[in-house]
Amino acid sequence: MSPTISDRNALFFRTILALALIVLAAVLRIVPHPWNFAPIGAMALFSGAMIRDKRLALCFPLLTLIAGDLFIGFHKLIPLVYASTLVSVVLGFLLRDRKSLRRIAGVTLLGAIQFFLVTNFGVWLLLGTFPKTALGLVACYIAGAPLFWNTLASDVLYVTLIFGGFALAERLFPVFQKPIAAHV
Repeated sequence: MSPTISDRNALFFRTILALALIVLAAVLRIVPHPWNFAPIGAMALFSGAMIRDKRLALCFPLLTLIAGDLFIGFHKLIPLVYASTLVSVVLGFLLRDRKSLRRIAGVTLLGAIQFFLVTNFGVWLLLGTFPKTALGLVACYIAGAPLFWNTLASDVLYVTLIFGGFALAERLFPVFQKPIAAHV
């Protein structure tokens, strides 16, 4: 079944709204905030869940991160942050056609956990602040535990705001409502 012009318009406007929310999250990342309390994870999950073109869903958050890093600076862990962001986008793919509070909460938790595991492994491996032993890795994860809670709290907050804001826009403005053809 071929999508109608109004269906294509709705998909276009939904995509524009989703991209605008991703840009807003990226801007919030460069304003001062507590350590690891940024909308990166939420932005990536939302991109994976809402942007139908998988290439765009993967590339757009990375481009916004790079743009933000031009302002806040680059560091040794950036490749791992970017890789973890891509993992979160892929986790967002799990929400594409079945968004429920339970699924969103579960994927949000998984995203925060994988970010913590990946980036703290990078701290242990690349920064030389912990011995390169199993105990050194454990010590690194223990030292990073408070940052995990910041990551999780920010992901929960920003996922609520971004997904909730999109859902509110869908309810209030017919142009953002999912086309009938897209429900199939």
